[in-house]
Parts: sequence; C-alpha cells; structure tokens
Amino acid sequence: MWHFNDSHFQPDKLQLTGIPGLETGEGWVALIFCLLYLISIGGNLAILGLVVRETALHQPMYYFLSMLSLNDLGVSLSTLPTMLGTFCFNYREVGFDACLVQMFFIHTFSFMESGILLAMSFDRFVAICNPLRYATILTNTRIVVMGLAILLKSFVTLFPFPFLVKRLPFCKGNVLHHSYCLHPDLMKVACGDIHVNNIYGLFVVIFTYGVDSTFILLSYALILKAVLAIASQEQRLKALNTCISHICAVLAFYVPIIAVSMIHRFWKKAPPVVHVMMSNVYLFVPPMLNPIIYSVKTKEIRRGFLKIFQKS
Repeated sequence: MWHFNDSHFQPDKLQLTGIPGLETGEGWVALIFCLLYLISIGGNLAILGLVVRETALHQPMYYFLSMLSLNDLGVSLSTLPTMLGTFCFNYREVGFDACLVQMFFIHTFSFMESGILLAMSFDRFVAICNPLRYATILTNTRIVVMGLAILLKSFVTLFPFPFLVKRLPFCKGNVLHHSYCLHPDLMKVACGDIHVNNIYGLFVVIFTYGVDSTFILLSYALILKAVLAIASQEQRLKALNTCISHICAVLAFYVPIIAVSMIHRFWKKAPPVVHVMMSNVYLFVPPMLNPIIYSVKTKEIRRGFLKIFQKS
C-alpha cells in the first residue's frame, strides 16, 4: 500500500523478498538461518561471558575481542527481526521509517567491525614489535578511547544516510531484493537524483574500508618485518601464531566484501539468487565464524571454556 504526502512519493511499507528460486524450500532456508543465528548469538555471548568471568583474559587482546563479539551481536540482531519475519512467519512488510533505522544499524555495525579489526591489528603490532611497552601503550583508558572513537566514527559517517534516503521520492515500486534493508537496495527503487547518495556512499566506503584495510596491511607488513628479524625459527612461529586468529577474522570479513563488490561490478547479469546469497554471506559469515575461529585458534580461550566445562 502506498501513501503519498505533499512533497514526497514514499510507500507506507516496503516489501521484503526471500531468496529467489528457493520459494518452495523456504522451510529449510528458515531452519538454516535459525541455526546460523543460534551459532552466531550463542558463540558471541559465550566469548563475552568468558572474558568477563576469567581474570586471566583481562588483557588488551581480549578486550578488543569482546568489542568484536559485541559488534557481531549487533550485526546479527539488526537483521534478526525482518529475517525471521520473512522466512519463519512469511511476513514480508516493513515500515518505511523502520527500514531506514534497520539500514542505519546494519551499515553502522558493519563499518564498526572494520575499525575494530584495525584496532586488533594495532594490538598485534605492539605485542610483537614492542612487547616490553605493550602494557604501558595499551592501557585500559586508551582501549576505551579507541573503542569510543570507532563507535563515534561509524555513527557520524553513517548518520546522514537515512536523511539522504528520506529526501528521495520512490516511484519504481516498493519491493526490495533482500529480507532486510540496505542502502544500495533502497537506491534501486528510488527515483530522482541519487548522485549525492552514490557519491557519499563511495566516500564512506573508501574512508572506512579503504583506509582501515590499508592500515591493517601496513601493520602486518611491519609485523612480518619484525618477525623475520628474530633469529630463532621457533620464536618466529610462536610470534606469527598469535596473529593467526586475527588474520582469519580479517579474511572472513573482507573476502565477502570484495566478492560482493566484484560481482556487482563485473557480473551485473548474475542471477538474482547470486547477489542475494553473497549479501547474506557478507552479513552472516563473520559473526558466525569469529567465535569459532578464536575458540579453536586461541589457546587461552580454549582453556577458559574447558575450565568452565570441567567445573560444570
């Protein structure tokens, strides 16, 4: 149903879409997404609880891991209402303003994840390149300031998005291509001049993903240089092993983003199901994988969980 006010042509509600071509198997799709949510939310809550409970984990590395888990919870909970509504209850409508709110939070948490991964790379850089000053450089106060700076940067850069969308008329229908609201998807059904939205969107992507990924690569170049200067091969492997979890988390986050960008740019005639599935991978894989990666690859996290299970 459409509602037109005096100055804008905007739908009262937007229609969400499931996965094209899988309409007959949406029961199985709903089951898969519910399992993904359980793994993601349960795993990140477990990491947070463990870091809070175990005093041995009250260190900068695990404080940053807690930020990552808290952010991943935000990503999952941002998509949860409309995903469950679409696949579990076949309710595909979302209010226009509610859609803008969801869009803001999904993008904000996604951009925050990039900033947190950069902060974690700085943590690994200090730990390996300047271990004697590790505790004095990464004090609790500085960690809090870094966390607030990441939050503020993401909030400020994404804050204009809902207002940039709100000013546009919508005359190309009200059916979105996903079961949640994203800025590029809303631009496909908007009409009028969307150059400002596209230019500002590109600026935010470069300012966030571009800058963060560049500094992550730079930090690992310096880490590799410091590790190669270590005489003992055993010490080299030990130093690099402390970075494996973070490298896996970086790859889990940036590889889907690069894949989505490549498909949009070079495979524009790809079937709709490909675009939808890649967007789902981009939003669902990092929150689900990060707790698993750190539980498997980080000895202190494994010990903490084993300790809890043994007490139980």
